[in-house]
Amino acid sequence: MNIKEIRELSSTDLTSKIHDISEELANLKFQHSLHQLENTVKVRKVRRDLARMLTIKKELDLGIAVARAAQAARRAE
Repeated sequence: MNIKEIRELSSTDLTSKIHDISEELANLKFQHSLHQLENTVKVRKVRRDLARMLTIKKELDLGIAVARAAQAARRAE
C-alpha cells in the first residue's frame, strides 16, 4: 500500500488494517523461522507497510495530519 491509499482510510479502517498486517507479519516471521518462506523480501515489505500505517495513525491521533492537509491547501491557492 502506498502512503496516499493509507491516508484515505478512515480511523477504524486503519486500525483494522493495522491488526491484519500485524497478524500477517507474525505469520511470515513464523514461516521464516521454520524455513518455509520462499520470498523473504515480503517480510521487509510487510514490516514497512505496518510502520507506515502506524505512523499515519499516530499523526491522526496527534492532529498532525489535519495540520498538514491545511498547509497543503494553502500552498495550492
